[in-house]
Amino acid sequence: MADENKDSLFGDFGKMPNFDFTTLMKDFKLPGVDLATIMDREKKNIEALTEANRIAFEGWQALVHRQAEILQESIKQAVGTMQGEDAGTKRMDLAAHAFQTALSNMRELAEMAAKSQKEAFDIIRKRVEENLAVLSPPGSAD
Repeated sequence: MADENKDSLFGDFGKMPNFDFTTLMKDFKLPGVDLATIMDREKKNIEALTEANRIAFEGWQALVHRQAEILQESIKQAVGTMQGEDAGTKRMDLAAHAFQTALSNMRELAEMAAKSQKEAFDIIRKRVEENLAVLSPPGSAD
């Protein structure tokens, strides 16, 4: 009930208006400012950030999925080893094998994370380079 009253009191005040900034600014012609170019550049910046976020998200999703697989494999292996052999005589071998497997799995997960981060960073780096190229006057030495 209170929420209904709040909505009726404020109406659409809390909602973000839907307007096109380019349309709003076309009447304000500023000398030497190409609004279409600026808007296009900002659109490309947003697209690059969106793509980088997508890649990072997919990378972390794959990482979490792989972690779950590793955990399941480790549990199955530990249970199988403990049931199939004398636990007292093989305890040290099991611990050494588990440690080596954990190191290998940690390395794999770190490589997956690094790859995902590099791919996302490369998209942002490329976009920054494109922005800097636009700002550099033609024929200038970098």
